[in-house]
Amino acid sequence: MGKVIRSQRKGKGSVFKSHTKRRKGAAKLRAIDYAERHGYIKGVIRDIIHDPGRGAPLARVVFRDAYHYKLRKETFIATEGMYTGQFVYCGKKATLSVGNALPLGAMPEGTIVCSVEQKPGDRGKIAKASGNYATVISHNQDTRKTRVKLPSGAKKSLSSTCRAQVGVVAGGGRIDKPMLKAGRAYHKYKVKRNCWPKVRGVAMNPVEHPHGGGNHQHIGKPSTVKRGTPAGRKVGLIAARRTGRLRGGKAAAKKSDE
Repeated sequence: MGKVIRSQRKGKGSVFKSHTKRRKGAAKLRAIDYAERHGYIKGVIRDIIHDPGRGAPLARVVFRDAYHYKLRKETFIATEGMYTGQFVYCGKKATLSVGNALPLGAMPEGTIVCSVEQKPGDRGKIAKASGNYATVISHNQDTRKTRVKLPSGAKKSLSSTCRAQVGVVAGGGRIDKPMLKAGRAYHKYKVKRNCWPKVRGVAMNPVEHPHGGGNHQHIGKPSTVKRGTPAGRKVGLIAARRTGRLRGGKAAAKKSDE
């Protein structure tokens, strides 16, 4: 029996906890209310801020409370083209312009959206990373479902009452610039969590990893493992449906889908 391996230790937390101290809070759409369901509500962007550990900038949006004499501050994902002082409108009858939040059913086919709700009222779950977007493909009036193309290329049917922001998430092109040096990777992951540098399993000793040991750095056994594999052995390609490069018909099909 070897050591408790790295993937097991990550479950415990300790040094593997995420670094959330200086983060600015969860980025969500407004909690759905009467104004959004039947009309629209106007807010103003007070500030566009950086959130440590997140590629996309955030927008601080201020709305007037519908029931009390006070202001409600919300933190939205900033879309490309947003600016401070801009008015944003949220609701069923809001106009289709960048930064506004509308139900998917109120958007025409081909609309580029981000911060899409997966279930009505969950305040945005899909397409929130920098440069990401989803596309409204089609509407089904009978079932009240809207088909959306996700950033991965997969297509998903969502309820037409699910809301989304119009536009592309700001901060795109972030991965176009190469890291070039280890120091940049160090600072990138320092604000996220302890996941860098990552030592390969084949570079370890047999006591530390199932792929470790041997006179040459090789795995020495199939890299695929089944879903029910015990924790200390569950490394490599977990429950892989297929392995290797996409070749022939599958590769062509994937290209045509894009």
